[in-house]
Amino acid sequence: MGEMVCMMNLPRKVLGVAWRLKKQFLAALVAVVGVLTSFCGGAIFAQGTSLPHGETNKVQGTIRSSTGDLLTGVIVRLEEQEPSNSLETKTKADGSFIFSGLRPGVYTVRAEKAGWREGVSNPLVLIAGHKKRVDLVLESLPIDHPGATGASRSSSPAAGEMEFTDKPNFTVAGVMDWNNTGTHGSDVRVRTSEVLAKETLALKNGGLVKSSTETKAGAARNSNESREELRAAREQARTMLAKADTADGHRLLGELNERLGDPLEAVREYERSALMDPSEQNYFEWGTELLLHRADEPAVEVFTKGSHAHPDSARMLAGLGAALYAEGKTEEAARRLCEAADLKPADPAPYVFLGRIEKAATAVLPCGEQKLARFVREQPWNALANYYYGVALWKRDRGSEKNAASLQQAEALLDKAVRIDPKLGEAYLQLGIFRTERGNFEQAIRDYTKAIEVSPQLSEAHYRLGSAYRRIGEESKAEREFREYERIEKAEAEAIESQQRELRQFLIILKDQPAAATPHR
Repeated sequence: MGEMVCMMNLPRKVLGVAWRLKKQFLAALVAVVGVLTSFCGGAIFAQGTSLPHGETNKVQGTIRSSTGDLLTGVIVRLEEQEPSNSLETKTKADGSFIFSGLRPGVYTVRAEKAGWREGVSNPLVLIAGHKKRVDLVLESLPIDHPGATGASRSSSPAAGEMEFTDKPNFTVAGVMDWNNTGTHGSDVRVRTSEVLAKETLALKNGGLVKSSTETKAGAARNSNESREELRAAREQARTMLAKADTADGHRLLGELNERLGDPLEAVREYERSALMDPSEQNYFEWGTELLLHRADEPAVEVFTKGSHAHPDSARMLAGLGAALYAEGKTEEAARRLCEAADLKPADPAPYVFLGRIEKAATAVLPCGEQKLARFVREQPWNALANYYYGVALWKRDRGSEKNAASLQQAEALLDKAVRIDPKLGEAYLQLGIFRTERGNFEQAIRDYTKAIEVSPQLSEAHYRLGSAYRRIGEESKAEREFREYERIEKAEAEAIESQQRELRQFLIILKDQPAAATPHR
């Protein structure tokens, strides 16, 4: 522990990354019951702390690259919210790190290394004697990224300025077993990207996924089709293509291959379809297939080219926004979604995408608040419009007494959202957060309880309810909610990992790079 550095009163930007996403993440934490003995002015590590039966709280894990390589010399911080303290260490030669002697509380692990994107864990709830493992994955930054070379953003072209040839700048070389990707279902960006990829997929048929329940229902309907029927349809499509080689035939064959579990052939058929006929539909389905299998950079390329060819397509820009977010380019993603909202102001999809990203970001994004304000003006009856704009106002002005009127408007918007849609658990949750920050714990408890009533699997609501109970001295109720929070988080992470294993990840070879298949994300 001698290499650890005590750091006090750190900024809370990491909390915004991990705790403002739908269903999974928290915006603030409350005080925890633990040992009051302090070290270095109140840091997390407390010498002399005694735990039941000599047990020691511990957080350990590894840091890897997206290709699975263990990374050494990564700065790893273990952050506690209340009090706002942090411990720091570096990964060893085997990519491992460890923090021990920790008091009970709630922590976040953050990993940083020059030339790599930051990695952040979900919140960890430590009770006496707990041992937690956190394995984070870092992605290398592009050479022209400011964090990699120090160059300014203006030195690299915006997504809309990229140049293309008729042929793509990449090759899909194969698919990779998920177990070798180094990604985990508990990773914040993986969870968010999964949601946006599914919602982009829903836009193929002009719809928008509204909940994970609807997504599962759709998957169940597709599974009812017998593989024999799908194989017969694929053979018929191949026969038709042998007689007449058409873009529509290749697109149909791509769809059938995907549903039969052959994404490699599917993406090749989608590519052939788009190159033969660069229609809006063909570009969109090609880009969506790449995004679905986590080929983020190629998906950005295809959606960008499709947007150039079809500048009036709002869904193409929405897909581009989802792909850019998966690449870690949050501000660029927000700009493309704002453009999509301008192209089709009555379509809720770009606003919903934008709302998810705005809610997840650590700072207010360019153009996000203005577009969400228009969303609620044009669709005042839409519960999500009221919810996302309310969140944007709260996020901008929270903690500022000078903007009391704006915060009152945010609360009114959230109240309206739950009146319109009494099943919108996220809005009840946000109302609870709002009232907790004002010290109204009794009302917050009612809000969190209502959120759980309508959305039992909303893990953040369980955690926040536990925190509120702890604030008023109801320790047994608090522990019950914390245990439920951990159970749901674990189940959701396992479900995402199961979905990833089924989908599999594309292996991509980029031109002008060594001819070795490289995974993305």
